Amino acid sequence: MSRSSLLSLLLVGSLSMAAACGGKKPPVTTPTPPPPTPQAIVSTTPTRPPDPPAPVPEPPPIMVPEPEVFSDPLASMDTDEINRQAPLAPVFFGYDSDEVDAEGQRVLTANADILTKYSSWTITIEGHSDERGTAEYNLALGERRAMSAMGYLLSLGISAERIRTVSYGKEFPFDPGQNEAAWSRNRRGHFVVTAK
Repeated sequence: MSRSSLLSLLLVGSLSMAAACGGKKPPVTTPTPPPPTPQAIVSTTPTRPPDPPAPVPEPPPIMVPEPEVFSDPLASMDTDEINRQAPLAPVFFGYDSDEVDAEGQRVLTANADILTKYSSWTITIEGHSDERGTAEYNLALGERRAMSAMGYLLSLGISAERIRTVSYGKEFPFDPGQNEAAWSRNRRGHFVVTAK
């Protein structure tokens, strides 16, 4: 084969190859779409509902203690028993005096509290004196002392309908002694519960 034949053959082969390649169309590529944004993602799996809020613990109930019931022995006693218990204290007076001093006011205030608690009680205030002086003078002094104690109770709101007074003067001494200690105990307003 001659060189020109060989060349021709190569030329023909190259052309046929070029024709074969040139005849086919290159594949068309389609652009791929961008990935969806997170809002556009639709899940096919069911989503779990949000957890319910944690329960708020209830505060413990406020426990109000039952009031203690105390038996009141004075309420169930008769008047003799009440007077033996002596819940109403006596008020004492100075020599030849019917004035209620500071200590007497304290005693009468405490007695008024008791009379307020036992509002159905009625009382008698007995006026007493020591043995010095005449019987007539001491009866009058005992009456003034009983009235002074009554007046103070009235000023504290105790009703006059619940109080009686009586004077025994020097007739019933609390202490039979013949000295100042005994006499000071005998100068008193003594309280007796007469009805309840």
